[in-house]
Amino acid sequence: MTVKAAAPTKPKAPPPGDDDILGKAYDARIARRLGVFVRPYAGRIGVAILWMITAMLGYIAGPYLIALAIDEGIARGDLARTGEIVLLYLLAGGVFWVGTYVRVKIMARAGQDVVYDLRRALFDHMQRLSLGFFSKYAVGRLVSRVVNDVSVVREMVVWALVAVARDFVDLFGIIVAMLLLNWRLSLLSFLVLPLMAIATELFRRRARESYRRVRSAVGWVNAVLNENIVGVRVVQSFAREDHNLEVFNRDVNGNLLRASNWASLLVSVFFPSVDLIGSFALALVLYVGGRAVLGETGWLGVTLTPGTLVAFALYIDRFFNPIRDLSQRYNALQATMASGERIFELLDTPVEVADRPGARALATVDGRVDFDDVSFRYTPDGQPVLDHISLSIVPGQTVALVGETGAGKSTFVRLISRFYDATEGVVRIDGVDVRDVTQESLRQQIGVVLQDPFLFSGSIFSNIAYANPDATHAQVRAAAEAVGAHGFIEKLDQGYDTLVGEGGAILSGGQRQLISFARALLADPRILILDEATSSIDTQTERVIQAALERLLAGRTAFVIAHRLSTITRADLIVVLDRGRIIEQGSHAQLLERRGRYFDLYTMAFAGHTDQK
Repeated sequence: MTVKAAAPTKPKAPPPGDDDILGKAYDARIARRLGVFVRPYAGRIGVAILWMITAMLGYIAGPYLIALAIDEGIARGDLARTGEIVLLYLLAGGVFWVGTYVRVKIMARAGQDVVYDLRRALFDHMQRLSLGFFSKYAVGRLVSRVVNDVSVVREMVVWALVAVARDFVDLFGIIVAMLLLNWRLSLLSFLVLPLMAIATELFRRRARESYRRVRSAVGWVNAVLNENIVGVRVVQSFAREDHNLEVFNRDVNGNLLRASNWASLLVSVFFPSVDLIGSFALALVLYVGGRAVLGETGWLGVTLTPGTLVAFALYIDRFFNPIRDLSQRYNALQATMASGERIFELLDTPVEVADRPGARALATVDGRVDFDDVSFRYTPDGQPVLDHISLSIVPGQTVALVGETGAGKSTFVRLISRFYDATEGVVRIDGVDVRDVTQESLRQQIGVVLQDPFLFSGSIFSNIAYANPDATHAQVRAAAEAVGAHGFIEKLDQGYDTLVGEGGAILSGGQRQLISFARALLADPRILILDEATSSIDTQTERVIQAALERLLAGRTAFVIAHRLSTITRADLIVVLDRGRIIEQGSHAQLLERRGRYFDLYTMAFAGHTDQK
């Protein structure tokens, strides 16, 4: 189905989102915040402004020199004088070119540096934000802040801001030149400015809404594209390609087309209107000035030379150029204010888990972990996810955490790594409150293997060595051999140099998991957390890594969240959680003897395991 570009009609509103916020055309608070990033380059910007003024002088001198050439050279038949003035005109053009070149070069570099600093600040802040933030904030919105919103600011700082300053400088210079030539004829030219103000205000009001619709429609297109790309396997599995294309063309891409056409209609009306108003001004000048050239002084009170009239005509044409350009920059300014607001909203998001003042580095630990009456809530008035947990783990002990979904198992291990802080109570490692040490030193001694291992774009080698970038090839290979990954890695065309693709796309789930085991082993942590790390591995692969798990767990304190019977039953201590409380703990044999909740869970799991066999 194809959407044809029909007569422009108002587009319907896309689903609401951040891009629907119009924001102020100018927000002093946002401008001051952006000014913090601009201030380090104020010296360069000052130099650029001086060159801008230099270029303006060359630009303004052009019509005046043409008037001199006509009156003092051509009209008098003086070829020598005409030649002199032509050379001056070329010199003025050269001054304009040099001034513009240097100004653009300086501002482009300064603007790029500003954006570099802004993007760096965003990236650094996002890496420090706590897991609780990312659980509430969509990844697409974060990417939009760093890419789209920063790009909008870049356009403003690099080009629009300079253009606005240049327009005002040129406008001031042109007005001064016109008044010096003939103030009465200048005032006559300015009679059309009220018409210009009315046209600009009408355009501004409608352009603001039109811009919001275009921006919102673009956001809708991006969202739908992202969803369909991520879910392409589901789309193809259910043969929804044609249907999705029809919906995309009609409701998504079609809406952007309609919004863009409506915006184009406004532009096609406004800018010819500016030219028409400029034509009125030029007509007045030509009529009144022409009569003055012919000797009828009239309202002007003086006669004019032909050169002065030509200069005025040229100045009027140049007078409306910056006005036209300033009208175009309104949307850019408004977009910058809206993007700046979203950027600083992100930068102002507090880091929920931060190092305390004076936090010290955690020395190498033995691996003792204590939960002392620990409770945790995700929100102050929410239900407790962990409720008065007290537990002591000795170094080298393997602890299996068991319970139904939502029992608090993952939250339990996240408190150890201090991804969250306990609402009440204290989590200690080797007797030290985890809140009293730096997060970096704490997490360097904790290894985590997740259910869905994440691999970064790059080689297998770089992914295994991620936690230890200085590792040698021999060390990486030893870690891979220890967990049983070396065999399949060697069979790949490029071996350890094989690029895994985004998220490890070229590898199976089991292979990705084996690489994550090798990565954890190479990091050599004192405390190891396996968060359902074997749930995505098939039975055959499980046999391969069972011995690797024993190697991985040996001599380390380990916390295992798992559904695999073999992983649970071999644990030194099994802790049964229910609604955030410990209801049972003991060895596998001890808990079976009690015939309590663990017995029920084990019996159900064993029955399912037997059925699969």
